[in-house]
Amino acid sequence: MMLWVGLGNPEPSQARHRHNIGFMALDAIARRHAFSPWRQRFKGMIAEGLVGRQKILALKPLTYMNGSGEAVQPAAAFHKIAPDGIWAFHDELDLAPGKVRVKRGGGAAGHNGLRDIQRALGTPDFWRVRLGIGHPGHKDRVTGHVLGNFAKADDWVAPLLDAVAEAAPLLAEGKPEEFMTRVAFLTQETR
Repeated sequence: MMLWVGLGNPEPSQARHRHNIGFMALDAIARRHAFSPWRQRFKGMIAEGLVGRQKILALKPLTYMNGSGEAVQPAAAFHKIAPDGIWAFHDELDLAPGKVRVKRGGGAAGHNGLRDIQRALGTPDFWRVRLGIGHPGHKDRVTGHVLGNFAKADDWVAPLLDAVAEAAPLLAEGKPEEFMTRVAFLTQETR
């Protein structure tokens, strides 16, 4: 079993925030792969399903971004999932809008959700699915950008989420490079 974590904030008013693209990605994957209904557990919402032949536990922490580890650690401990079986889907300022990069380990790069997961697990050695939201251009505008809704002009969001859901079996097979290539190909077709 793998633990796929979407990072975001739980308030309904924040559902379309750029910071919640991790939640949006997990919702798209759960829909595409017919996961169980979402239910509350581990200080979050969980759903289970198969992506390819791999069993996935999807988790959307309800702890707010800064407390994401409070949901991830107990879910991983209960299901005996090692850090290398945990994949965090999150917004990434340092990637162009619609770009996706996957990496294992590394720093938090100022992302409080990643920082808290590292703290709770005691290691940075988990996977990150970095979903590009772009940088607003100046550091003084970052908070408003991240905590702002996607604009109507952000017509790349739905195709990106569809592509992530379609290519998800490659992640489940442990093929991050092929996943990134497939997402890039699928999103290129829509531009």
